[in-house]
Amino acid sequence: MSEEGRFTIELEQLEGYQINVKFDWRRAADLLMDEPPPLGEQSGPNASRLLAAAAANCLSASLLYCLGKEEPPDNSLRTEATCILVRNEKKRLRIGGMEVRLIAGPALTESKRFDRCKALFEDFCVVSASIRDGIPIAVSVVDEDGKVLYAAD
Repeated sequence: MSEEGRFTIELEQLEGYQINVKFDWRRAADLLMDEPPPLGEQSGPNASRLLAAAAANCLSASLLYCLGKEEPPDNSLRTEATCILVRNEKKRLRIGGMEVRLIAGPALTESKRFDRCKALFEDFCVVSASIRDGIPIAVSVVDEDGKVLYAAD
């Protein structure tokens, strides 16, 4: 698979489990992430919630784009994402599945393109399709001088 693009976001631990996320877009606000108790204070979403939000947002945007192209109708779609947490054989918490429910208003369902789009939009969602296929993640730990202390693919 060829690489089409690349972006980098920066995360910085503030205190405890609070992590500030700085995006690569200047106009995008930073995001505070945190873990739920007993680890954190739940002062922001944790990674599981962001993954569910990312999949749901991507599916929503794909459907809206297919139906409205550059100008989708305002307030025409609501989406609910349910993340199902399970324990694996080592008793580690994992995301066992997701359920994404898109609630389309009349501006979408009455569109001439609706029947065609409902058969296509999922295939164009980068996030949900990537999760389904499995995403390889290369992980490394380096010190402040850049010396690699741990690396795994």
